[in-house]
Parts: sequence; C-alpha cells; structure tokens
Amino acid sequence: MDLTGKKIVLGLTGGIACYKAAEFTRALIKAGATVQVVMTQGALQFITPITMQGLSGLPVFTDQWDARIGNNMPHIDLTRDADAIVIAPCSTDFMAKLAHGVCDDLLSTLCVARQATLPLMIAPAMNVEMWQNPATQRNARQLREDGVRLLGPAAGEQACGEVGLGRMLEADQLLEEVIAAFQPKTLTGKHVLLTAGPTFEAIDPVRGITNLSSGKMGYAIARAAREAGAEVLLVSGPTALPPPYGVRRIDVLSAQQMHDVVLSHAAGQDIFVAVAAVADWYVANASDQKLKKNADGDTPELVFAQNPDILAAVASLPLHQRPYCVGFAAESENLLEYAEAKRQRKNVPLLVGNIGHDTFGKDENQLVLFDVKGHSSLPRANKLQLARQLIAEIVSRLG
Repeated sequence: MDLTGKKIVLGLTGGIACYKAAEFTRALIKAGATVQVVMTQGALQFITPITMQGLSGLPVFTDQWDARIGNNMPHIDLTRDADAIVIAPCSTDFMAKLAHGVCDDLLSTLCVARQATLPLMIAPAMNVEMWQNPATQRNARQLREDGVRLLGPAAGEQACGEVGLGRMLEADQLLEEVIAAFQPKTLTGKHVLLTAGPTFEAIDPVRGITNLSSGKMGYAIARAAREAGAEVLLVSGPTALPPPYGVRRIDVLSAQQMHDVVLSHAAGQDIFVAVAAVADWYVANASDQKLKKNADGDTPELVFAQNPDILAAVASLPLHQRPYCVGFAAESENLLEYAEAKRQRKNVPLLVGNIGHDTFGKDENQLVLFDVKGHSSLPRANKLQLARQLIAEIVSRLG
C-alpha cells in the first residue's frame, strides 16, 4: 500500500487512451490512494463519468462552475488537500494549455491555480507525428523547465495504426512512476549497476546447472534505486520477471557472461550491488551435443572449473574506476560467521547476508548488514520495502 493516505487528483483529457485511465484509477486505489477524477469535455467523448465514479468511489467533476462545491470554486478546493495532480491521458492540446497558462476549463484552471509545492505529472498520449511536431516538443521542454514531470510517452503501435513514440504508458508503469515521485531522491545523478537472478552453466545444449534464485530481491533493489533518482543498469540472469520501469536491463546466461558485461560497465558507476546468485563453478567439459543415455547405464563424468569472482573483480579495480561495492551472501547456515568472512575476503565495505532457502522465490526476506563496525539486521518485510531500506543504508554510508 505504497500510496496509503495520498490523495491524487486524476485528470483525463480527450484521447482513446482514456480506457487506460480506468485501469490506472483501479491501480491507484489498490495502492491505497484516494482518487479524485476531473474530466475535460474531450475526455467525455471517450469514457463516461459514471465509469470513473464507480472506480474511484467519488463524484467526478467536469465543470468549473460546479455548484457541488460550497464556494463554487472547484478549481481551488479540489487541489488544496491533494498530494499530486496526474493528467493521464494528456493530449497535445492540453500540453499546449499547460505550457502557456491557458485556463478555459476546470482541469486547466486547477492546474494553473495549484499551489507551487503540489507536484504535477502528465502522461502524454497522442499520434507519433503529433508528439514529434516541433510545437509539441517546445511545449514539452517548457513544461519540464516549469517543473512538470512527464511520464512517458512510450513507443509502439498506436490506435490509429501508426507506430512510434506517443503511446501512453501502461497502468502499472504509471503507478510505478507515481509511487516513485513520493520517494526521497537520494541518488539523483548517481549511476547504479546491479546483478540479479541465477546464472545457468551449460552441461550440453539442452541441460545445465542453475539455482533457485528468482531475481526478486535484485529487481526490487533496481526499482528502489531508480525511485531514488539513480540511472540504473541491471545485469540479469534468466528470470521470469519484467524489468522495473525505467531500468535498463542486459540479459545474460552464464557467470562468465555476467562477469564480462559487469566489468565492461563498472568504470563510471557510482554503486555496484552484486545481488545475483552466481554459480561458483562451470562445466569445463560441456558437450556440444546432447548427452545420451546408453544401455550400459554409464553416467557422464562432469569436470568442474571455477567461475570468475565478479564482486572481487569489481572491488579490486583501481580506485578512480571502482564503484562503492555492495555484496550479497546467500548462506544455508552460520550466516554471521560466513558472511563477515566473505566481506573481508572480497574487501567490500558492505555485505548483505540472508539465508538462501528462506528467500529464494519468496516475496519477503530478512537481511543482515555487515560492515567494518559489525552487523545490524533489517527485519522480515516484503522485498521492495527491504530494498528501499537498503538504498537508504547505502546512501548513509556514502555520506
């Protein structure tokens, strides 16, 4: 319930993407927010106030002279107890209104009349040519300069049949953006590199050795770092997870591949968090063809060789190239002893320990942090909550 106690004024302008606003409203409500919907006359052509009232549970406002507001000033009263205004979809026309301070309906007037500290976010939704039009781009630049946060747009197939930038973000992406807007921006301007998930070491073209890591903890940390304002690069082993919105992901399979990608990007990063459950060994005599059973019942003999140590390699980079390194240790026993030994062995300032079989594949975890001062615990919680706490711990150590 990341938005518990938050009031969002959700504005809808004219566009086919209004159908996504219904799903977005539902997502905001599920996240704990109160949603007050305000619609333009254009929006009424695409979706009804009855639908939006049914989803939000509150009366929908469309008229700046609405007498349901006691002082007949909905453009003032609707935003004074709000935590944010989100316009989704935001049409080309409405972007122009905002950029030039036009107040000719309720939604545009309440945006201009909002208090200076009230965040305004817009989700552009339009045809690709409309988005690329120089006038629209000038308006977008002006809005950014004015402190308006643009959510998207995305690229893809559009309702008109054309393809390109201009699609409104999906409801889940918009929700992530709104939640992120309320998180402290403690990593603004920082670059964060993470690894996540398992690795896969081939035995033959169809078989391999892996582990039970789902990648959930690493993906949560990637999202939390992005929420904190960082530019995030996620190097991921094979998982079923979609990348967090706004996070760049590079997919790899083996430990060697992960090592090579990480080392090629490590220089210039501010923080490296090695969350992935990397295989310690690979099969040195992997077969080029599928290994077959035989009538004698003989079993193939696998020869193992040690994989490169990714965290140790990054931690040993020259000082001017070395990011602040955070390691992870997934143990099955003796966590306090083994994790601290690993931190010292790999020479990293912070190591995060957990019990592997208690966390792999699960939505919750508990963490123990190890540094030169000793160890401290983060009690069991959902992984995104723990990820945000861990980001705060890293920021505090960076000073």
